[in-house]
Amino acid sequence: EGFRDNLKIYVQGGAGGNGLPKFGGVGGNGGNVVVAAKEDISLETVFKSNKTKQYIAKGGRHASHNFILGIPGEDLRFEVPVGVSIITELGKKLGELNNEGDELVLAKGGTGGHAKNGFLGTKGQAYFVSLDLKLIADIGLVGFPNAGKSTLLRSISQAKPKVASYPFTTVKPNIGIMVYKDHRQISMADLPGLIEGAHANRGMGHEFLKHVERTKLLLMVVDINGFQLGPQYPHRSCLETVMLLIKELEMYNEDMLMKPSMILINKMDSEGSLERFQEIRDHLKNLPEFFKQYPEEMRPNKTLNFCDIIPISAKEHPDDVEHVKQKLRKLLDVLAELEKEEEDQSTEIIENVRKSLKEKGPVLV
Repeated sequence: EGFRDNLKIYVQGGAGGNGLPKFGGVGGNGGNVVVAAKEDISLETVFKSNKTKQYIAKGGRHASHNFILGIPGEDLRFEVPVGVSIITELGKKLGELNNEGDELVLAKGGTGGHAKNGFLGTKGQAYFVSLDLKLIADIGLVGFPNAGKSTLLRSISQAKPKVASYPFTTVKPNIGIMVYKDHRQISMADLPGLIEGAHANRGMGHEFLKHVERTKLLLMVVDINGFQLGPQYPHRSCLETVMLLIKELEMYNEDMLMKPSMILINKMDSEGSLERFQEIRDHLKNLPEFFKQYPEEMRPNKTLNFCDIIPISAKEHPDDVEHVKQKLRKLLDVLAELEKEEEDQSTEIIENVRKSLKEKGPVLV
């Protein structure tokens, strides 16, 4: 099944039915177009189930001698994947559906005709909207093309991404599921390689950076030997690729740099890699200092604080991959614990405020 993360559709609420002036009859209201979030379906499925891409609700019935109150039009309901944002043509966000069962009225039906509107039913709302999907995964893999992200995903999970040694092997996001011995599952999204200027929509960067927004943890993968997109592009050292990746994330949305992150220095089976890693390890622990030697337009204002720096060979050393798998689990568990503590604390604060209000009564200033 093809991967689709955006779908443009037309929605139209049903028209209100006309009233009946002679008897004071009221027309039925038009139906609404309602969308609901559902797990385990894709936008491709939504597209295939209605290739016209038109969602039009039923109109309300006119009032008549037999039906002084016109029957309302039926709502049109359909389902979309969890993680969809709905945006109008003018760029207005109507809402997000982030949990199974979340619902949103996309287009309201028209009002039935009655005395105040001259007994003429009004039209329903009608416009084009975009369904924009952000994948939900525990971990988002971030790196330039060819850093070895797909190789890592293959060896760490059951995903089968295409692996080859040319940039942009991954042209659509792959989700891999890491399964542990006790059946715990952790999902990892491999996004197509970023390139410099991705935030400005060069390459396919921008489209895919949105998927990283929903992940709990960023896993940066860089090649110890650095990276060169092509002969006409400059060669970037390993540390430069780290800097440029952070810059891309910051330019897209600086909140991304608040996310917990871990970095893998890959291709440690290549010649001279150990010496190279020893040269850069201290810099990775103090990136702002390293960034100072570069022009302002290249360096980010803030940086990621890596919880861990791990040298690996995803291709040659399965033990490295297993080590990463266990580290990721540990880190996600710690994050979940911290989140729970924060929630408990804020609940406690609210409870204390409520308590003291009860005891003292509200204070009027």
